[in-house]
Amino acid sequence: MDIRNGVFPTMITPFNEKREIDYTALGEYVEWLIGHGVQGLFAVCQSSEMFALSLEERVQLAKFVAEKAAGRVQVIASGHISDMISDQMEEIRRISFNGIDAFVLVSNRLAAADESEEVWKRNAEMILSAVPDVSFGIYECPYPYKRLLSPELLKWCAETGRFFFLKDTCCDPQQLEAKLDAMRGTRLKLFNANAATLLKSLDMGAAGYSGVMANFHPDLYVRLLELHRGDAAEAARLQQFLGLASAVERQPYPLNAKYHLNLEGLSISLHGRSGGHAGLSASMMLEIEQLRGMEQQIREMFHLHTF
Repeated sequence: MDIRNGVFPTMITPFNEKREIDYTALGEYVEWLIGHGVQGLFAVCQSSEMFALSLEERVQLAKFVAEKAAGRVQVIASGHISDMISDQMEEIRRISFNGIDAFVLVSNRLAAADESEEVWKRNAEMILSAVPDVSFGIYECPYPYKRLLSPELLKWCAETGRFFFLKDTCCDPQQLEAKLDAMRGTRLKLFNANAATLLKSLDMGAAGYSGVMANFHPDLYVRLLELHRGDAAEAARLQQFLGLASAVERQPYPLNAKYHLNLEGLSISLHGRSGGHAGLSASMMLEIEQLRGMEQQIREMFHLHTF
């Protein structure tokens, strides 16, 4: 199998007032993302508040998204949060066999912060041997600590033939170039999570975008990738907006994304289990409302459908 190039939003999880997963709202959200032209969905990730979900909830979340997508886009999922490798095996087995295209390993789960990449590699080998039929991705998740993979380790991952997706969070053009050079000619693809460096990484050979801002204006990221293939000047112009707009990530997230989606007409409440507990101030809400107004103007500038 191969992961398609394009935009893979890191999905949020809608909750009701009882802090239970709201599957009606989740269904609306899946349709909203697909309607905005994305190529895939990254379910059960940090944006989904996966560290606050039970294993059963993580399993059902992945299953629901895969079933709702119904093959229209690819679905990858994580839910990889346990410390013990034996518990991780159970997560992988239970989540993987629900119609997803790849299970995404969290890079910091395979070795402690003070352990070497050799430890990481040994634990990865155990997992690969235990589940030979599963395709994998890697997510450099910043929680509970950020573990960036070296170009050498990424080359090893690529050469196993089992890894197809990397959500990169280094946010550094030099590191991105070194990683992409190590992966070149393999089936492992890099998806940049950082909006500011996105166009530079596409020039270097990145396959797409997988970040939180695809919860705000996914179609504009889709358009950037289209322009990158044919109109460098227009791609650079759109990149300027996307890079600056991504400053909204500094607000409480995923609460701000839920507020934006609510403005889009989705029945997503502001309830959650983690992140954004301090809430959005009145000025933050105005910033999101103003961002939404700018999105419409940018769509008009680039001849896109306005929603």
